[in-house]
Amino acid sequence: QVQVVESGGGLVQPGGSLRLSCVASGNILSIYAMGWYRQAPGKSRELVAGIPSVGRINYADSVKGRFTISRDNANNTVYLQMNSLKPEDTAVYYCNVEMYNDHGNFLDVWGQGTLVTVSS
Repeated sequence: QVQVVESGGGLVQPGGSLRLSCVASGNILSIYAMGWYRQAPGKSRELVAGIPSVGRINYADSVKGRFTISRDNANNTVYLQMNSLKPEDTAVYYCNVEMYNDHGNFLDVWGQGTLVTVSS
């Protein structure tokens, strides 16, 4: 069994900052990629930022220069530092982890989501 758990969401004023964390645990052999997605009310889920084990980090155009994704491989953790937050960043943020478990199976695992609300 593997699981992915996010934390760090909450209410913040426009212009403020938040840091989201996501930890993957369980019978993990290796992690290929980790990423953050978000889903605003009435909208489809979209990629915010992704960080593969090898290759380039990618960001949605709407968050470039404001958000930074980083990864702690030793602890199977990914972070999303969000600065200069705007009301349109309000959404449920989901962590996604692509991994191989100890049986060699490729898994695409989602967290339960954490709500970020940007409002004055």
